[in-house]
Amino acid sequence: MGDLPEYYFRIRENGAAVFRVDTENRQRRIEMDQIAVVNIRNGEIKPQGDRSLSDRDLQVIRDWIAARSQTLAARDIDDIHRAIDHLNLTAHWAQTRATDAQLDAVTDSLLLAMHDLRTVLVRKKSERLLKAPASAAD
Repeated sequence: MGDLPEYYFRIRENGAAVFRVDTENRQRRIEMDQIAVVNIRNGEIKPQGDRSLSDRDLQVIRDWIAARSQTLAARDIDDIHRAIDHLNLTAHWAQTRATDAQLDAVTDSLLLAMHDLRTVLVRKKSERLLKAPASAAD
C-alpha cells in the first residue's frame, strides 16, 4: 500500500477537515479519524468534538495552512495571467471572427467589466504611487 501520510486534509471551501490516518490496526485497513476543522481565511483551528490537539497536530496543521495559502496565492496570480490571455484572445475573436449578433450579445457586458477593472486598477496604482514617496523618505 506504500507509506501513507500521517495526516490527511480534506479540502473545503474555506479550509479543510483534518484527519489522522491510521494503518496500524489488526485489520490493516486505512482508518481516518477526524481531529479538527481548519478555516484558512482566519487561521482558526477547531478540534473535533472534545478532542485535544497535540503540539505535533497543531504544527502539522499550521504548516499545511502556510503551504495551502501559498498554493492559493499562486493560483490567484495564475488565474489573472489566464484572464489577460483570455482578454487578448477575446480581442482577436472580436476583430476577426465575431458576428454582429455575437458582438451585440457581449459588448455591453465586456465594456462594463473592462471599465470596472480599469477603474479599480487606476485607483490602486494611484494609491501605490502616492504611498511610494512617503515610504521612501522613511
